[in-house]
Amino acid sequence: MGTMDDLPGSAAFPTGDAMRLTPLVRRVLAPNPGPFTYSGTQTYIVGAGSVAVIDPGPDDPAHIEAIMAAVPGETIAYIVCTHTHRDHSPGAAPLKALTGAEIVGCAPLVLDDSGPRADASFDRSYAPDRVLGDGEAVSGPGWTLKGLATPGHTSNHLCLALPEEKALFTGDHVMGWSTTVVSPPDGDMAAYMASLDLLMGRDDAVYYPAHGDPVTKPQRFVRGLMGHRKQREGQILRLLQKGGGMVPEMVEQMYKGLDPRLFPAAGRSVLAHLIDLRDRGVVHEDADRWALADA
Repeated sequence: MGTMDDLPGSAAFPTGDAMRLTPLVRRVLAPNPGPFTYSGTQTYIVGAGSVAVIDPGPDDPAHIEAIMAAVPGETIAYIVCTHTHRDHSPGAAPLKALTGAEIVGCAPLVLDDSGPRADASFDRSYAPDRVLGDGEAVSGPGWTLKGLATPGHTSNHLCLALPEEKALFTGDHVMGWSTTVVSPPDGDMAAYMASLDLLMGRDDAVYYPAHGDPVTKPQRFVRGLMGHRKQREGQILRLLQKGGGMVPEMVEQMYKGLDPRLFPAAGRSVLAHLIDLRDRGVVHEDADRWALADA
């Protein structure tokens, strides 16, 4: 989990400019930097001539204009969303209004958000023309985007594989700058770990996350994420061995030096770990106080 001090300079990540990463992939950065979005949401444009736009970002006229400016003379055929947090999918509707493109991707999800951050609350306006199921694909000239269900960060999270370049667009499931917040009740740590394990069985050459740099050694990176979560679980169990614990107290002990603005998000991930441990019969809860099951 990063801090505002980790934010790059605007020269390194110019907002609104289309940056070509490969022959099939361009990136446009939305102007929504912050402690949970890093430099902002990265919208990806896939293909040439007839293209797909992945994660159109917030409903920000300047960002929608930047996406349109990145594809002069081209047709946006598909608008694809990895999940429906408000820094990812609200731009789909205004972009469709301008282009007539089909909105495809993750399933809609309407849920009262108990998470810690306003930018991550769920987008209630998201209305896909078609849900892209696990293994289903959309395509254009020289490119294919194949859905890969990766629940955990949200229950409807979808990664998108680009087999022509052995690339995977990972949304918020794997980010290039920070660990992913897993916030109950929709965020599920067991599902998140299973989805990471799913990625370990793939041979992708590069990940393109919605926040942060491309991940050029995916297997090593995912192995590190899984190890980090196991370490957090171990920390929780060691704290509980010393007696029952409340989540805020545990966060203070587990996240030394963390920006206090990120404490609520850290607390959600700690809670997700505790729920997973409870479901496995390792811990129990009594009036928001947690203890080992045999304590």
